[in-house]
Amino acid sequence: MTSPLLPQNYTPSDDEAFMNPTMREYFRQKLLRWRAELLAESNGTLNSLQEGGIQEPDIADRASAETDRALELRTRDRERKLISKIDAALERIHDGSFGYCEETGDPIAVRRLDARPIATLSLEAQERHERMERTQRDD
Repeated sequence: MTSPLLPQNYTPSDDEAFMNPTMREYFRQKLLRWRAELLAESNGTLNSLQEGGIQEPDIADRASAETDRALELRTRDRERKLISKIDAALERIHDGSFGYCEETGDPIAVRRLDARPIATLSLEAQERHERMERTQRDD
């Protein structure tokens, strides 16, 4: 499903006006696709969990299956948190704050947003944030 605002094979670049309608639509669609993929994976996990308990007769196989299930649940929990961040990014697109650093208000690099569309900090602000975290951890 392609929006009329989004030309086929469009990729945002630094050569165009930052967060113009086409660029915003590109990121909106990218976030919606990512969210749909995560939800589909999550639904697959739910279906497998609803199929019943682990039926392995061998205790080692049962333990291995339990470990796999626990890992799957942790992965889904991380994805649930990621979906929340995607929803927040979609809200920022809606309110016009998407693509701007929460700390400085400066535009976040298009390449960074393309790689990580849920980014809320510019690369420089993110690096400062990580340095401060490391410093505080070392105390």
